[in-house]
Amino acid sequence: MKKVTVSGKTVEEAVESGLVKLEATLEDVEYNVLEEPQKALFGLLGGKPAVIEMKVKPDPLNEALVFLRETIDKMGVSAYVEPEEREEGTYLNISGTDIGVLIGKRGQTLDSLQYLVNLVANRESDNYVRLYLDAEGYRERRKEALVTLAGRLSEKAVRTRREVRLEPMNAHERKIIHTALQNVQGVSTYSDGQEPHRRIVVVPK
Repeated sequence: MKKVTVSGKTVEEAVESGLVKLEATLEDVEYNVLEEPQKALFGLLGGKPAVIEMKVKPDPLNEALVFLRETIDKMGVSAYVEPEEREEGTYLNISGTDIGVLIGKRGQTLDSLQYLVNLVANRESDNYVRLYLDAEGYRERRKEALVTLAGRLSEKAVRTRREVRLEPMNAHERKIIHTALQNVQGVSTYSDGQEPHRRIVVVPK
């Protein structure tokens, strides 16, 4: 993180000096006044300049990218990470070889990496940002599989007239199931249990 300590006759002058040194704008930085300026006694002796410490505010996306790339490298996986803006928000797309290692069983490793990436991105950010991780289109494939599963199990619930309980899922995947079945006639859904074992129950009407 870029940081400088600068001085000036006034706080404003010190701020201007700091912005020049950091090659930044006022919106990009934060600063603390270490010493207030003091006027010289009778205009002769004892005057002191203002002293401030200024640093560039961290960029949440950049912090997340650096952390994720370093983590992937330490896991021994050769991969690239590129940000992409989608309707839901900002995605960090991972591509390369041995991507399955980063996805894990039912996406659990990918979900864990996503959780850590968001912690890193927001540790010094004033405004919370939400980042999503994807790997070689896994999220979309998983969504399609869940929608298909939801349709099949809703048919089973209607046919057997019994509740059907799905395997535990995270909140994002449960939302996909709820959304897929919210307008399906003959069934309703609710979530049951405590995290991380919370699951969806499909109920015949």
